[in-house]
Amino acid sequence: MRNMSYMWENFNIKPMPAETIVYRDGEYCAELSTIKNGPINKNYVLPVHIIYVGEIAGKKELNIDVNIDNQPVFLSVNIKNKLPAFFNIFIKNTGKNSEIRGHIILDNNGSLEYNCTAEHLSANTGVFLQNKLIANKNSVSKLSGVAIINKDCPECNSDISFSAIADKDAKIEFLPAQRISSVPQNAGHSASIYSPKPIQIQFLRSAGLSSTEITDVMREAFINDFSLF
Repeated sequence: MRNMSYMWENFNIKPMPAETIVYRDGEYCAELSTIKNGPINKNYVLPVHIIYVGEIAGKKELNIDVNIDNQPVFLSVNIKNKLPAFFNIFIKNTGKNSEIRGHIILDNNGSLEYNCTAEHLSANTGVFLQNKLIANKNSVSKLSGVAIINKDCPECNSDISFSAIADKDAKIEFLPAQRISSVPQNAGHSASIYSPKPIQIQFLRSAGLSSTEITDVMREAFINDFSLF
């Protein structure tokens, strides 16, 4: 794997032994990728790790097409915006026993619309996405996601979750949905707002942290509370 230590230093993404497809500021980055951008239609010895980082504005799309069996795929997204942005992730999984597990961090400093669509096109496919929003002061966020399990695609595993930590002056709208036409093994979705407990704030104040430092600590705790990897 190419040297990507700055992914951890700048974007909190841990490089791991994998074949990589890297996007930076919304564009495919060939010099950091070990495989070409496009459908995943062959088996790799290592997992495939799709990394999407940087700052975006305007309309951006990420298409993930897995059409090979038994291939693990990991997705790491860490993006921010100042200008209005529209970000869409489209996932198609036709690979039996292939799983896509994703961590998506969205740092909204303006206006952001985000949509993820995960479509199961074969039996025994898996898509697990944790979407986290940092809604800064006066930001406006609209997050939607839909899991589609097609007919004749039983025993699928699907889970799309949304959570946010928000400034009191931020506006947020969540729109999770499911379209299920086969009996899944598991299908879940959720949306929540993270709010620190008074006892947590009291403990951090007793440790000598300022209000700004407490905000930074709670934000870091929210970002790093992942259970998929």
